[in-house]
Amino acid sequence: MAWKFEPVPGPINGGYGGALGGLAWDGNGMLVSLLEAGFIHRHDPASGTFTEVRRHANRVNGIAFSTEPGVLYGCQEGGRRMIQFQPRGTANPTATRIDGKVHNFPCDLCVDRGGRVWFSDPYSHVLSFGPQIFPPLHHASVLRLGRDERAHWHLDRVTEDTVAPRAVLLSPDEKTLYVGEGEISRKGPRELRAYPVDAYGHVGTPVVMHTFGADQRGEHRGIEGMCLDSEGNIVAVCGSRRSGPGPHVMVFSPSGTILESHPLPGDLPARCQFGGPALDRLYVSTLAGELFIASGIGRKGYRRF
Repeated sequence: MAWKFEPVPGPINGGYGGALGGLAWDGNGMLVSLLEAGFIHRHDPASGTFTEVRRHANRVNGIAFSTEPGVLYGCQEGGRRMIQFQPRGTANPTATRIDGKVHNFPCDLCVDRGGRVWFSDPYSHVLSFGPQIFPPLHHASVLRLGRDERAHWHLDRVTEDTVAPRAVLLSPDEKTLYVGEGEISRKGPRELRAYPVDAYGHVGTPVVMHTFGADQRGEHRGIEGMCLDSEGNIVAVCGSRRSGPGPHVMVFSPSGTILESHPLPGDLPARCQFGGPALDRLYVSTLAGELFIASGIGRKGYRRF
């Protein structure tokens, strides 16, 4: 069954322009990050309206809710930090240094049941705001944000082998970390990897579940965003009009089998997330500034907490 993607009517698709980033379902509405414009808006599917949730977000890309009610984490690329948005409107920075050095540009994230934030930390051709005092790290890795016994923020390096991690996702049992590795602007493969996670949060040697190729027009764009369906399958957005089969939403089984693949009418898909009262509608944002929704797709989203 082909999935039909419809543009979500409203100011997102009609007025602001610029790239869209993260998506997060709050139980009744979908939050969407206007990456370039610096806003976070909320789409209410019942009324079809958009409302402003945050402004001056400083180029927040991926977003995800915490285990704490109403607390939202954001990958603040413009500030090179993970930001914690509080329900009453305040925002708290978290740890910004690992081994004494400021980390790179957080891109995508996943919150586990223990409240820790796993996020990709690639390089970026777009500079952070303010004076360029701190050089990037010598590595681009998946990092994990947590608190110590004194409730102080700290960062741990999770992956040692990544060059350009983009999308991150934990399996339902949190024993596997899925990573969308690689981007066409940097050397290296573009892959979907599955890292085993032990009881201490350390990862082992990954299994490469899928590799993206190239054709006469260039390298195929890999996975930028992922979410889980209710059966534990990985729903991923990838591709572009530049080369290959174009923008797509793909569904992978936990073993890496491609279960479905559906073309997307917009270019440069960025994130995907299930929403709706029954979590049976899939939202997709794009770096081309579009927001799409697909209903009646025969899949539902997964609730972690």
